[in-house]
Amino acid sequence: MIMLDSDDVLSGLDPEQRAVACAPLGPVVVRAGAGTGKTRAITHRIAYLVHAGLVPAEQIMALTFTTRAAGELAIRLRALGVPGVQARTFHSAALRQLNHFWPHEVGGAMPTVTPSKSALVTAALRRLGVSANAATIGDIAGEIEWAKSMVMTPTQYAQKADDRAAPLTQVPFGQVFAAYENEKLARGQIDFEDVLLLATALMEEDGSAAEEVQQRYRHYIVDEYQDVSPLQERLLSAWLGDSRSLTVVGDAAQTIYSFAGATSQFLDSFSRRFPTAQSFELFRDYRSTSEVVAVANALLLAPQWQGASTAVRLEAQRGSGPLPRLLPSGPDGEAGDVARRIQEQQQAGTALSDIAVLFRTNAQSATIEEALAQADIAYTVRGSERFFDRADIKRAMTLIRGAARAGVAAESSDAVLDDIVRALEAMGWSPSQEAAARSGALGLAARESWEAVAALVSAARDLVQTDPSMTVVGVYAALEKRANDHHGSAVEGVTLATLHAAKGLEWKCVHLIGLNEGLMPLVHARTQEHIDEERRLLYVGITRAQSDLLLSWDAQKPRSRFLSDIETAVASSSAASPATSPAAD
Repeated sequence: MIMLDSDDVLSGLDPEQRAVACAPLGPVVVRAGAGTGKTRAITHRIAYLVHAGLVPAEQIMALTFTTRAAGELAIRLRALGVPGVQARTFHSAALRQLNHFWPHEVGGAMPTVTPSKSALVTAALRRLGVSANAATIGDIAGEIEWAKSMVMTPTQYAQKADDRAAPLTQVPFGQVFAAYENEKLARGQIDFEDVLLLATALMEEDGSAAEEVQQRYRHYIVDEYQDVSPLQERLLSAWLGDSRSLTVVGDAAQTIYSFAGATSQFLDSFSRRFPTAQSFELFRDYRSTSEVVAVANALLLAPQWQGASTAVRLEAQRGSGPLPRLLPSGPDGEAGDVARRIQEQQQAGTALSDIAVLFRTNAQSATIEEALAQADIAYTVRGSERFFDRADIKRAMTLIRGAARAGVAAESSDAVLDDIVRALEAMGWSPSQEAAARSGALGLAARESWEAVAALVSAARDLVQTDPSMTVVGVYAALEKRANDHHGSAVEGVTLATLHAAKGLEWKCVHLIGLNEGLMPLVHARTQEHIDEERRLLYVGITRAQSDLLLSWDAQKPRSRFLSDIETAVASSSAASPATSPAAD
């Protein structure tokens, strides 16, 4: 094990990070902007507490929200000579405690944790005599997750959530929720939210279990605290008991998971709830150039954003770089433009692995994947399947293949498309659903599924318009070839990701695409609260860029309202440094 002392741990930290690391025990809140080294600050705080002899490593629990983040914390802590610290997600820590206490506190075998809610939701709908497609089932599962993260029972949901847009209209959602819980109970299963609920109940109702945990872990460090849900906060409070040794770090401007129950209210109210709390701010941005930081600040500090008064104003430490570019689509369409620019960047020496294309919804990847494949540019999709690997697209391809095998010879290109659309009706897809999809009447997963299949139909339309003699057999063969072409493995390729999947990552060059009204902000964002979250999501995307930032939109549609704030920042950067070269165009 590496031998370090407390002075070694503090070397290389900036003044604010050092202050965080050295802060005395007690409640500590750190508001850390994007790229400011928050993980460095909290891992060095943990290491300092241990190496200074203030806290035994075995008494510290470091909590975060993803397995990847917990793994990164553990690796950094080992490198700092403190391998004894537990670095876990909330769910992992809770599940470990349930497995430990269940046999002697509850008795019998612990219920199995279902890996997915889909089968339970399907069975619950069957109990109610209702059917739904896979996308709607996904939306229902998401709404149940939100309700349980808000610590709501089915009855409480019916009473308190009447303003929610239910993903199903045939029956009240509270009944669906209750049927889901009954089905889960009948199968002897629990879901991921139950893991937290049961661990909380154990801590609140079993004094001996609570005492054992509270004696074992006396000091808690919580990363990404802006993403904590009411349920997770309740469990954290139960774990703490009477202890006040709690350090939290987060950025309210990066709260982007409210659909899953995350809320920055606990970060914002921390100093009120812990009046003796020490408060710190990390503002030195080590990731991005001053031009990218200027755009991020402009978006974040816009007066129309309600969170502007408490936002962390970033200060770039990297110096200048290319001016960010705002780019309406040209004759080749937005996807074609992006592919061309990536080719130019590659020819100029930028590695494909240093480039990312980020978008709001999974369905947007279809046209980008096709454009990159046609340009022979390797790519990988992060956080989701490639377009032709999606379950809904596989189902659609199966139905088109069935229509091709039926052997009906269509007399025109319109008739070929009619045959394809008719085949897709078997999976509940119809062109008539476009208005519902565009207006937000469909749930998010249902809208993404509809748009993905619509992209497949659009590709079929392009094929028959290019070759009017093409039959359904020919269309299927061409689409199948595209699917096979898209399957090439790309160890080193452009990263395609939604803005949510890009959280916590960074690239030299970032293309932010689809910056149109209806996509950014999303059509579902009807309230100011939801629009603010869309603004935060765009901020997350912008702050993934180290130097080159290209923002584009479909010129045939209204562009995003957020671009006005960005334009002002780019103009100011250009005036301040007229010699700065633009990003590749």
